[in-house]
Amino acid sequence: MITPNLLRGEKVRLTAVTSADLATITRWWADPDFMRLYNTAPAAPRNEDQISRRFELSQTSNEAFLFAIRPLGGTSPADDDTLIGLLELDGVEWANRTTFVSIGIGDAAHRGQGYGTDAMRVGLRFAFHELNLHRVCLTVFSYNEDAIALYERLGFTREGSYREHLERDGRRYDMYLYGLLRPEWEKNL
Repeated sequence: MITPNLLRGEKVRLTAVTSADLATITRWWADPDFMRLYNTAPAAPRNEDQISRRFELSQTSNEAFLFAIRPLGGTSPADDDTLIGLLELDGVEWANRTTFVSIGIGDAAHRGQGYGTDAMRVGLRFAFHELNLHRVCLTVFSYNEDAIALYERLGFTREGSYREHLERDGRRYDMYLYGLLRPEWEKNL
């Protein structure tokens, strides 16, 4: 059965990242709160050229799929082109049918509204139905309790811990490894 609206959920749609999005993404990369949820790298600002080069690599690789998260139009028939987040399937191992997923909702005002949940459901549907993958995994910092709750609601299982992997503000934090197998995901549909 063909899935209608493969890249559309109930609240969001996944689209290509465009050059018009670079200013917004650059602003997110300058936000330490966003970066400390999204990445282990130091929360250092990047300029548009640096951001552009990073995303060009993702868009030319057959092992990565980068998506912009945009809200649906709501009551109007037109879709909203506002960029609210990023979702990436990265490090696809075609022989093993596995990948890592990452997601970030850029502005705090868009968090906690169900956009991340819906985007993850759409991204998982793409991974399992369109790419025919068997396993999707992710890492999450132990202090990111909202993301952990989301991943567990979606059926991800905590498979391990990179103990004291990350240091922030003089404290050590674990980074958890989560995985989701296609049969587990299909059981929760």
